[in-house]
Amino acid sequence: MSNAKDILDKVAKGEMTPEEAELQLRMKPFVDLGFAKPDLHRGMRQGVPEVIFGQGKTPEQIDAITASLLEGGQGTVLITRLSAEKAAELKTPIKYYDVARIGVAGVIPEPSAKGTIVIATGGTSDLPVAEEAAVTVELLGNRVERVYDVGVAGLHRLLAQKEKFMSASVIIAVAGMEGALASVIGGLVDCPVIAVPTSVGYGASFEGLSALLSMMNSCASGVTVVNIDNGFGAGYSASMINHIGG
Repeated sequence: MSNAKDILDKVAKGEMTPEEAELQLRMKPFVDLGFAKPDLHRGMRQGVPEVIFGQGKTPEQIDAITASLLEGGQGTVLITRLSAEKAAELKTPIKYYDVARIGVAGVIPEPSAKGTIVIATGGTSDLPVAEEAAVTVELLGNRVERVYDVGVAGLHRLLAQKEKFMSASVIIAVAGMEGALASVIGGLVDCPVIAVPTSVGYGASFEGLSALLSMMNSCASGVTVVNIDNGFGAGYSASMINHIGG
């Protein structure tokens, strides 16, 4: 479903009649499935349609929600935190990204934003969270550059990729342990940096709390922080930034 601005633009250009626009705008805002109420107007309000959080839902529930969104006019349906076992039980045809634990039903969109979003990780152990961010970014219509395993324990690895960081429109820095990667990157670039603390680390990392607090206390300007292991949230925010004026 198009967002409200797209609908109004089409009316202004004569590509849609006022009656057709009224019909789209009057479509019921949600479907009541009893166990869930899929939001059919999310894309119209926010520019990005509803995404299904797969964790805690049964395959049958995911199938029903996905079907209602597709039938409501949503072209692409993302399903996050979807295990491989659960993905295999779905009746809905999906493309499954195993590392990211994301499934997608419907159309795989082409990039619609001009800039490139760079995803960086401190280590290989951060890949599941980083890939959740990267795949989210791609499925929301962005170009992605992956720069993995460039943590501060070997700073030369990060500096060797400096050109990629300098040319990015947004950077997502994913790291566990002490979470220093975001501060280092933030001090090198002039674009927004979204920091994602991960639960990777030993006992005193407190399952990502140490990295979260370090990133929130970054001395580098322009660094914002999402929740622990929230690759999806970082990817969503990065996509919104990358689409501004694009």
